[in-house]
Amino acid sequence: QVQLVESGGGLVQAGGSLRLSCLASERTFSTYTMGWFRQAPGKEREFVAAIRWSDSTVEYIDSVKGRFTISRDNAKNTVYLQMNSLKPEDTGVYLCAAANGFTVQIRMSGRYKYWGQGTQVTVSS
Repeated sequence: QVQLVESGGGLVQAGGSLRLSCLASERTFSTYTMGWFRQAPGKEREFVAAIRWSDSTVEYIDSVKGRFTISRDNAKNTVYLQMNSLKPEDTGVYLCAAANGFTVQIRMSGRYKYWGQGTQVTVSS
């Protein structure tokens, strides 16, 4: 069982920045593709960003390209989401997700087996 713990959320004004972290309990973290998803009140969970275990290539939802950066530190079992130029529409609970050994369809939430509890991000206008 892999445990994921997110941190770094908070309240920020539009245009500000936050850095989310997700610490994984798994020793073989380097073999896990990691994703960030978000869920706003009354809306479905949506893909935000993901990073493949095999070559650290990344994918982003169009609305965050150029503003968000996903990265990973395998030595620290941690994945990060640097969020810059935040907008009110970025508000939501951000969840970290992990899945072992796959590299395709990484935008699909159903591909991920393990999920964190989430961290709240609120962007005020």
